[in-house]
Amino acid sequence: MIVLITGGEGQLGKELARRLSTHHKVYSLGKLELDITSKEEVERVVTYLKPEIIIHNAAFTAVDQCETDIKKAILVNGMGTFHIALAVRNINAKLIYISTDYVFDGVSRVEYSEGQKPNPISTYGLSKWLGEQFTLDICNGTVIRTSWLYGHDGKNFVKTMISLANQKKEIRVVNDQIGCPTYVPDLAETIKQLIPKKNGIYHVTNSGFCSWYDFAKAILIQKELDEELIKPITTNDFGALAPRPHFSALGHNALIKEGIIPLRHWRDALKEFIRKENAC
Repeated sequence: MIVLITGGEGQLGKELARRLSTHHKVYSLGKLELDITSKEEVERVVTYLKPEIIIHNAAFTAVDQCETDIKKAILVNGMGTFHIALAVRNINAKLIYISTDYVFDGVSRVEYSEGQKPNPISTYGLSKWLGEQFTLDICNGTVIRTSWLYGHDGKNFVKTMISLANQKKEIRVVNDQIGCPTYVPDLAETIKQLIPKKNGIYHVTNSGFCSWYDFAKAILIQKELDEELIKPITTNDFGALAPRPHFSALGHNALIKEGIIPLRHWRDALKEFIRKENAC
C-alpha cells in the first residue's frame, strides 16, 4: 500500500516510517514538506501521492504555548485535521488520527473507556478533540488516543530525567498527575496492527499507570542513578500555564475487541528502552 505519514520529523513519525516501509511505499512528510494549515496544499499533495492510508501525526503539542497562541492551536490541530480529512474523503482513503489523553478532564477515578465523552480542560485538549470530530464525521476514520510518549528519536521526558540526573541536579516532578507512559516502538507496532481493522476510537498506551514522579523514579532506578534526586511537588507548585488532567489513564477495551493484545506494562517497556539506549 501507499502510506502517507504527517508529522514525519517527530519520534512517532520516524518510528512509523521505519516499521511500515518494509512492506509499504511510505511518504513521511514534515511540516516543511506539507503545511497542513493550507487546504490547497494538502489537497494538492494528497491528490498527487494518492495514499491508501494517511496516518495524521502532525500536531502543535506544546501544551502551555497552546494557551498563549490559541489561534495556532486551533489552526494546526483542528483545521489542519479538517483539511486532511477532506482530502482523505476525496480519494476514498483511510485516515488514522493520532490524538491524546488530554481530551479528558481528569476527574475520573478509573481508566477512561473509548466511549466516554471527552471534556478537555486545556486549549491543546480542545484543539485535539476538534481533530477527532473531523476525523470521525468527515471520513469515518480511526482515532488513536495515546499519552506520555518516549522513544529513541529526539527529546522526551525519559531522556530529560537521565540528563538531569547525570548532572546531579535536584529534579522537581509533579506527583498528582497520573497517566500512562507509552514506549513509541510499542505504539507504532500497534498502529500497524490497526491499519486493517475497522474504523473507530482506540486507546493505545502501555498497560498500567503512574504519576510523573513515580515514572521519574523508575527511570533513574533502571538507569542506576540516584533516585533521591527526584523531589515530589504538586501541579500548583509547578505552576504550568495550561491545566492538566489529574488522572488520564486510558483503558484498552477496543483493542481487545479487535483481537489485539494490549501493550505490555510500562515498566517492562521502560526496561527495554534503557537497555537499548545503553547499547548505543
